[in-house]
Amino acid sequence: MASTETTPAWLAELDLPGGLLEKYNRPGPRYTSYPPAPFWTDTFDPEEFYQACRRAESAGTPISLYVHIPFCESLCLFCACNVAIRKDHRVAEPYLKALRQEMASLAGVVSRERPVVQLHWGGGTPTYLSPGQMEDLFDDLQTRFRLAADPELGVEVDPRVTTAEHLKTLRRLGFNRLSLGIQDFDPQVQQIVHRIQSFEQTQQIVQHARELGFASVNVDLMYGLPLQTVAGFSATLDRVLELAPDRIALFSYAHVPWLKKQQGSFAHLLPPDREKFGIFRRAIERLLGAGYVYIGMDHFARPDDELARAQKQRTLHRNFQGYSTRAGADLYGLGASAISHVGDVYVQNERNVERYQQSVERTGRALIRGYRLSADDRIRGTVISRLLCHAVVSKAEIEQEFGIAFDRYFARELEALRELEQDGLVACSAEEISITPRGRIFMRNVAMVFDRYLQAEAAQPRFSRTL
Repeated sequence: MASTETTPAWLAELDLPGGLLEKYNRPGPRYTSYPPAPFWTDTFDPEEFYQACRRAESAGTPISLYVHIPFCESLCLFCACNVAIRKDHRVAEPYLKALRQEMASLAGVVSRERPVVQLHWGGGTPTYLSPGQMEDLFDDLQTRFRLAADPELGVEVDPRVTTAEHLKTLRRLGFNRLSLGIQDFDPQVQQIVHRIQSFEQTQQIVQHARELGFASVNVDLMYGLPLQTVAGFSATLDRVLELAPDRIALFSYAHVPWLKKQQGSFAHLLPPDREKFGIFRRAIERLLGAGYVYIGMDHFARPDDELARAQKQRTLHRNFQGYSTRAGADLYGLGASAISHVGDVYVQNERNVERYQQSVERTGRALIRGYRLSADDRIRGTVISRLLCHAVVSKAEIEQEFGIAFDRYFARELEALRELEQDGLVACSAEEISITPRGRIFMRNVAMVFDRYLQAEAAQPRFSRTL
């Protein structure tokens, strides 16, 4: 539990001096990869990926599998994910056929000797599939890949379309982690973003999941949505705490209408920056007061949760699903838009469902872009990851791992950190760089200091704002 001594100290740090929010609330990456995906290239040679796969085979590293199910029955207007809105569920079968073909192709470079320690089904809406289709997909995965003795098997579910039979099937297959989208229980907010979902509907799914023995039930919330207020979101938090989830992801709404045109329909209804920050501050206050640990950026967990333990032990990792406890595993993505990270190589699949299926039918794969890390990328990516996962970077650890003199290598960055230190976001010493409680609100900004790709302003892609 968060102590009464800890919580007020946190809140005092969140009383931002005038102008600080405006100064740091600017576009920046979420750093699920480094370099961020917009900097990858479509001229990437796929052979580099297969070479990375062969190196991983020789090393025998464990495997994390991600399967993307892109379909939804209706579009949530806030959504910036890669989704395909299809009311006719018959579209699932040709997609599943393509997934099986892609699995067969991947199995040609990934042996069953390497254990799958983590499997995640995301989307879209994985429970768009029927229980029978989910069972067939899982059987196909087990045929091609070998699950570890105690794997983490997670799936995202939409309470509006998930049935009791879906949950029974998932649990019988061995899934042990469930993530539910909520965003906000306020009826006005739900109406404007086209996601009508009652508390009772959500509560029923949570209760059933617990009765079935899911080890972890997690929920997703979002702040900064149209018509949201501090008071309204406080009421949502009260209902969420009644559900007592094991983890809470509290995402900042990413307003990117240049990428997702539907978001432009409610731009005039978004809360002002100060109100949005007030919502986030209230959420931190309520969740810490309820005993949750602030993992970083946008995640909270119970103190006995694996995420909280990994943060304390400094084994926390960050990948395309957010924070993870399975560091050291190579990530292989399957499905439209799915991303793989194997060794020093990133690749991404074709985003469009039909083009993905056509490409897999022709070649067995659907890679459209990628990136191979340089030595500098690996150094900077490690620094950024440790800042976001542990809120501290030990200079000696980086020096020992990469054979550099930290202060000399990052002389420009250390100079840039002086301003953040003056603003109370970081504390710098001869031994380490640590992020303060106030700075944890602006973790992305601290990480951006070490991002050399953002230095080329003219070439900088457009990101959502950091808060």
